[in-house]
Amino acid sequence: MEKVVRVFNSHEESERADREFYRSLTPKERVEIALQLIDDTYGTEHRLEPVVKIIKLERFRGTSKE
Repeated sequence: MEKVVRVFNSHEESERADREFYRSLTPKERVEIALQLIDDTYGTEHRLEPVVKIIKLERFRGTSKE
């Protein structure tokens, strides 16, 4: 990851630039950043693993008391 330093004239300008930066990322890039922050804070042993589970649902048939 390339490190970039930017100087802003106000907190509002800084926050606007942050929002624009994160808005420009793909969802995958946002998740990668979040996982990197988790790794940096807690280490890799707390990392979430992707889980896919397919469940076949039975069709629901309403019951009536007629």
